[in-house]
Amino acid sequence: MSNPEPVVELTGITKRFPGVVANSDVNLTVYAGEVHAICGENGAGKSTLMKILYGMQQPDEGEIVVNGKRVHFRGPQEAIRAGIGMVHQHFMLADNLTVAENVLLGAENLHGIGRGAKARLAELAEQTGLRARPDTLMEHLGVADRQRVEIIKVLYRGAKIVILDEPTAVLVPQEVDALFETVRAMRGQGFTFIFISHKLDEVRAIADTVTVIRRGTTVGAADPRKISSRELAEMMVGSELPSPQTRESTVTTRDVLRVTELRLDAEGSGRAVLDRISFTVHAGEVLGIAGVEGNGQTELVETIMGMRRAGGGKVELVGADGNARDLTRAGTLARREAGIGYIPEDRTRHGLLLTQPLWANRILGYQTRRPVANGQLLDIAGARADTERIVADYDVRTPGIDVPAAALSGGNQQKLIVGRELSGDPVLLIASHPTRGVDVGAQALIWEQIRQARHEGLAVLLISADLDELIGLSDTIRVMLRGRLVSEADPATVTPQELGSAMTGASTSDKSTEEGQR
Repeated sequence: MSNPEPVVELTGITKRFPGVVANSDVNLTVYAGEVHAICGENGAGKSTLMKILYGMQQPDEGEIVVNGKRVHFRGPQEAIRAGIGMVHQHFMLADNLTVAENVLLGAENLHGIGRGAKARLAELAEQTGLRARPDTLMEHLGVADRQRVEIIKVLYRGAKIVILDEPTAVLVPQEVDALFETVRAMRGQGFTFIFISHKLDEVRAIADTVTVIRRGTTVGAADPRKISSRELAEMMVGSELPSPQTRESTVTTRDVLRVTELRLDAEGSGRAVLDRISFTVHAGEVLGIAGVEGNGQTELVETIMGMRRAGGGKVELVGADGNARDLTRAGTLARREAGIGYIPEDRTRHGLLLTQPLWANRILGYQTRRPVANGQLLDIAGARADTERIVADYDVRTPGIDVPAAALSGGNQQKLIVGRELSGDPVLLIASHPTRGVDVGAQALIWEQIRQARHEGLAVLLISADLDELIGLSDTIRVMLRGRLVSEADPATVTPQELGSAMTGASTSDKSTEEGQR
């Protein structure tokens, strides 16, 4: 595009919260028809900046110019009217409504609810590659099509500037490729995208320009065609990253977790959510579970943790003393006390008490054990001291241990949880999406902590949508599809594309279902 005009200009944006300066003199210029990526560590201020642009928050200082006009958005509706739309990382869709109902909800007056609306929906469906019919219930759509519906929602409301917040977090490589094809086609039609992501290889593949934010302020822009992912990551963190680890097997023959013929039926329907799942995790082993979201990974973890009652099968844990314990009917606390550490998929629902201080969150799940308990009594001094240690050892960036967990960025919340769970001397760690939504610096720290614990004999069950994470950390990868373990992959040789094919059922070269279930 020749001589593009700026469509978004942010100048001197500053936003303060009690005890924290989220943005300090941030500058950003986005040109028409480009994909402009914004990168930075968790807590760097990316989300706050986008919320300001979308009208969800107002800056304390600075100027916002959209399409050459100075604006002051008092809410998202004003941003939408100015042609700005935002597709959030966590989809805001109602499963019990159809595609059309989700798109039209709250926008009935734009194109009516008759032929005009149907025509516009059909046009946008073709534009984004959505093949589902307008009367399809949302619960029947996969992750990639759900994302297309979210994009259609903002386009239906007239957006020409689209903010994509971590859009590839739960997509397999083939779905990422399809999303990028859509973005490139729409860019050619005059749409502008602001792309927020921690996946730097993807940023370099799709972006025209990258702006880096560090500690709340702009540190510079980069041409993704002239900078490596490692250089970009070091620009984000402000220092050199540690060298990549070489793969070294620490797998032993000692069983730690034995899952045998585990079954779980969906409530009311009798449909098998988990269908005769069997596997073993050994001391010093990371067993990775790959699968498109919605194929039973969440239910598998929650059944092993006792959050769901199995319909059949057995869960056994071999403790540090060598004795096997049948946990099939045990409660969640009993399983944790038996030696299971748990990094939950949803940290805000199952990992933290957001309104409570950090030291109180250190106690969760460990309220009967040292250093946070002394006999039947809680040891508040011990909890505070150990929280200070975790904050230091895991680089949790916080004003102090008395702030509520809600005051931390997502990545710092995650580091607090990882530190807590690895501090309890577990024999097994269940890590469900341990680095989802965290930056490269936090990701490197969490990966190194898991590798170190594995080297010391910890058994790890890893569930992740990040295929690079699965391949980089796992000793063995099992693929889950429609509630069954259908194949096995060697992380030393498998590619993300091959793994993605197996996850979607497209691969015909993997081992058979029977081998996958052994």
